Amino acid sequence: MAAAYPATNFHSVNLQQFADDVDKATAGKLKITVHAGASLFKAPEIKRAVQGGQVQAGEIIFANFQNEWQIYGADGLPFLADSYAESNKLYAAQKPLIEKKLAEQGMRLLYAVPWPPQGIYTKKPLASAADLKGVKWRAYSPATSRIAELVGAQPVTVQAAELSQALATGVVEATMTSGATGVDSKLFENLKYYYDMQAWLPKNGVLVNKQAFDALDKATQGAVLKAAADAEARGFAASQKVNVDTLEKLKAYGMQVVTPSPQLKADMKKVGDTMLKEWLDKAGPEGKILIDAFKKS
Repeated sequence: MAAAYPATNFHSVNLQQFADDVDKATAGKLKITVHAGASLFKAPEIKRAVQGGQVQAGEIIFANFQNEWQIYGADGLPFLADSYAESNKLYAAQKPLIEKKLAEQGMRLLYAVPWPPQGIYTKKPLASAADLKGVKWRAYSPATSRIAELVGAQPVTVQAAELSQALATGVVEATMTSGATGVDSKLFENLKYYYDMQAWLPKNGVLVNKQAFDALDKATQGAVLKAAADAEARGFAASQKVNVDTLEKLKAYGMQVVTPSPQLKADMKKVGDTMLKEWLDKAGPEGKILIDAFKKS
C-alpha cells in the first residue's frame, strides 16, 4: 500500500488501522504493508502504480488527477461543498462516476476520507484577494494553480513532502491547505496567519488493483470491504476531530487563526464561481449530472 502522507497524519493512521483490521479478520492470511511518507512512490505517481500493478493498493488525493478526468477534481472546487455535510453529499454524487471510471482503469475504490476544510496560510495579513497579487503561492493540484492565477498570485508546484523546505528557502510564501497539513509541515515556523476559509474538503481515495482484489477468495474480499467501510466511517470522524485539534495546535504554536473578512470571502467566492463555470465547460455532460445530483441532494 503506497501512501503519500507522513505516518503520523490521520489518513495514514487510519490506513494502518485498516491494514490491521484486515490482518485480524483474515487471521493473518492477507497482510497489507503501508508505506507512508511517499517512500514507495511520490503522490502523483501512486495512481499509475496501482493501475499498472507495481503495488496492489495505494492512497491518492482525487483532486491531483483533475487534468486526467475532470470529475476527480469536483471536490477541489472552492466553495462548492464547504462543510462536512456538503462534502458528504458531493461524495454521494461523485462516487458512482468514480467507481465506474476506476473499473475501466482496472481498479476499484475501497474507501474515501475528506481532508479538513482548506484555508489560506500567509506571511502577511490579508484584507482582500488583492493582497495576494504577486505572492509566491504553493500549488499542489490544477485547482490550486488556477486559484493563484485568478487572484494574481504566482503558482509554484510543491508536494506535501517538500513543503517545509520550500517555505524555509522562500520558494513559496503562501499556500491553501488544511490545518492538518499546517501542523504536519510545521507551517507555523515560516508563516504567520491562517485564514479559516473553509473553502473545500478534498478527499483521499484508497484504491486497489482490480486483478489483485479479484484474486482473493470471497471470504478475504468480504473482510477487506468490511474493513474499508469501517475505515471510511472512522476517517470521516477523525477528519472532523483533526480539524478542531489542529487549529488549536496552530494557535498554540503562535500562528494567528483568523476569520476571513467579508471582502476576502466575497473575493474568493467569486474565484469559486469562475472555477465552477470553467470546470462545467470542461467536464461536459458528466459534470452537469454530478452538479445537478449534488444540488438536488
